[in-house]
Order: sequence, then C-alpha cells, then structure tokens
Amino acid sequence: MTKLAVNKKAKFDYKILETFEAGLVLKGHEVKSVKAGHISLKGAFVTFKKNELYLTNSSITLYKQAGDIKNYDPTSPKKLLVKKSEIKKMIGKFKTEGLTLVPISVYNKKGLVKLEFALAKGKKQFDKRRTIQDREDKIKIERVYKDRR
Repeated sequence: MTKLAVNKKAKFDYKILETFEAGLVLKGHEVKSVKAGHISLKGAFVTFKKNELYLTNSSITLYKQAGDIKNYDPTSPKKLLVKKSEIKKMIGKFKTEGLTLVPISVYNKKGLVKLEFALAKGKKQFDKRRTIQDREDKIKIERVYKDRR
C-alpha cells in the first residue's frame, strides 16, 4: 500500500470521527497519472448526488504520454465506489449532525487506486491553536528526554 497523495490540512482543519475507504472510477490515462503522483487533494471534498458519492475539486493532471486529449477537465468530479449500506449510514450522519466528508489520502492497494475519506467536524480557530500548542509541547518534551540520554 503506497500513498500517492495526502491531504495534510484535513487533520488540522477537521476533527476526524470515522474513516472510510472507497474505490475511484478513473479513466486509463487518469490512473497512470495518479499512480505517477500527479493528483492534488488540496481543497477537495466529497459530495452526494442521487445517493452516490463524488470526489469534487481534486486535480488530476493530464498524463504526458497519453497524447492530446480534447476537452479534458482535470478537476471533474470522480465517482466513488462505496457500498450502499455505508452510503446510507453516511447520509444519516451527514444530514442530522452537520458533518462533512473530507478526503484524507489516495493510495494504491493491490493495483487499485483507493481513496480514504472521513466523516469529520470542522474545528474552530481556538481548537486549531490548541492543536499547534500540543504539537509544540510534545516537541519540547522529546527534546528534554533526548538531552537526558
């Protein structure tokens, strides 16, 4: 399992409640491009359309060896392959609790391109400051222990 792209801001901006795995429906040249690492999850999110999930606002650049593909949109929505039971569970939480679906990473699993996304709740500004402070405190503690050895 090799990670192809990671959304670094997801864990900083959101409190992750539950994670899910989904397959991505891609064209052949898009698969080659993603496996080469030419995908960006910055600003991406997961949306519902007719009881189906789509990865929206992610960018997959055109694969160089694919030739000239007319009308290729690198930010077009990509369909996610998820079980219906999981979709129903997500829709219930999504609508009642006001949660968001955020992509976390794209990775390669047994030759297939998978997306890890999470049901998350947005953090307030003071929560983000607290996260930064905790991280800095942890670094200081590790330095003290390292110096004592």
